[in-house]
Amino acid sequence: MYETLHADHQRLEQILTRVLEDSVRFLSATSSRPAGVVPPATDAETLPQEGIGATGTLDLFQSKYADWMSGSAGPHYFGLVTGGATPASIAGDWLTTIYDQNATGSSDSIAPQIELAAIGLLRQLFGLSSEHAGVFVSGATMANFVGLATARQWVGHRYGVDVAKSGMSGLPPIRVLCGTPHSSVYKAIAMLGLGRDSLERVETLAGREAVDVVAMRTRLTQLNESGDLCVVVASAGTVNSVDYDDLDALADLCHEFGVWLHVDAAFGGFAACVPEKRSLVAGMDRADSITIDAHKWLNVPYDSAMIFTRHLQQQREVFQNSAAYLEADASPSNFVNLTPENSRRFRALPAWFTLMAYGRDGYREIVTRNCQIAEEIGKRIDASSAFRLLAPVRMNGIVFTLAGNDVAHGQIQAYLQAVQAGGVLYMTPTEYFDAPAIRISVTNWRTTEHDIADVWNGMLAALESASS
Repeated sequence: MYETLHADHQRLEQILTRVLEDSVRFLSATSSRPAGVVPPATDAETLPQEGIGATGTLDLFQSKYADWMSGSAGPHYFGLVTGGATPASIAGDWLTTIYDQNATGSSDSIAPQIELAAIGLLRQLFGLSSEHAGVFVSGATMANFVGLATARQWVGHRYGVDVAKSGMSGLPPIRVLCGTPHSSVYKAIAMLGLGRDSLERVETLAGREAVDVVAMRTRLTQLNESGDLCVVVASAGTVNSVDYDDLDALADLCHEFGVWLHVDAAFGGFAACVPEKRSLVAGMDRADSITIDAHKWLNVPYDSAMIFTRHLQQQREVFQNSAAYLEADASPSNFVNLTPENSRRFRALPAWFTLMAYGRDGYREIVTRNCQIAEEIGKRIDASSAFRLLAPVRMNGIVFTLAGNDVAHGQIQAYLQAVQAGGVLYMTPTEYFDAPAIRISVTNWRTTEHDIADVWNGMLAALESASS
């Protein structure tokens, strides 16, 4: 054995103890470290001839890189839709690395059964019936990809074409209808060969991102009369204003016209956790496929999401992977036949840990608290002469802009740079109905009502800094 590797093997407990100490130190300081940083330029690394060992590498990492990591694990990081990692999910994630299971579904480990157990817990959390099979993937983008790939296969079968076997040459183009799609839907249909141009934006309700069901009916009627094929993608929580399509009404339409309904509920599906918000996802269980992200509001480490579908056979037809060295197992736990990955991390374990640790009540409290905090910040924005709220605060997201007419992208960028330089919080730019805007997403389990004052003061201080 290579000498340095052997030495590290002998000192494994000391190395892991050091990692534990560094980890606790980092997590204990998440509230005080900058929420976002602008890293310096770095020189290219030179591969060492002999290697410096694990401890030497830890020292190098701490001295060169650690201080430039963002505070995305902390309570004031409001960019994208970024959760943190609960204590239980960290424990599960560390054990995922320690056990290092290739969770493909082979019979040499209980890992597949734990994944199915986690999927069962998640079905209960989201109010989904047992008709929905589920599997873990790397994120919402891949979940949308799997759901829409399965939809493509289902549409093909209706016209006598096995797309996974023969391709799409025997089919007319498949249109994808959506009111306010997430950008990952465009990526998914590009990868699937449907083409980004196949996505049609259906009219939304006045001043909202939710699709107009009447307009959707009109378009489905037109496509039905012309014999064109389509799939409907519904939004259960848009990224800007966290608006929700009427899922029950869309499910009725899709059933009437014989169309696949895919629901992108990456983080908005967590409305099911809170009785007062549950009506927002009424009808979600009726969908043919559903995307829900875990590294958002479930607050587990990256990367983790789930795809649920009622059409396991079509999903298996798309992703089946046959080889002499693989077990010929068609059970729901043979995940090698259900996702694009063959080898895959045991990402279900952190989810199982956190679900068992905090249960239904724990997640109801997290979601409720995050929504209340977002509502309070939204009220302050709405009452302020410095900002303008652009949409009602429905869940955990806020979309707003600077006060004044004809706010330009450059003003937004300058303000956000001042926010980031202040270090108190981190937000991201967006556009809302083509107007430059700013968005906040409160998704971290660490964020409490005690953070509101610091966040608000940081937002106001950045105004002064940006204008000076």
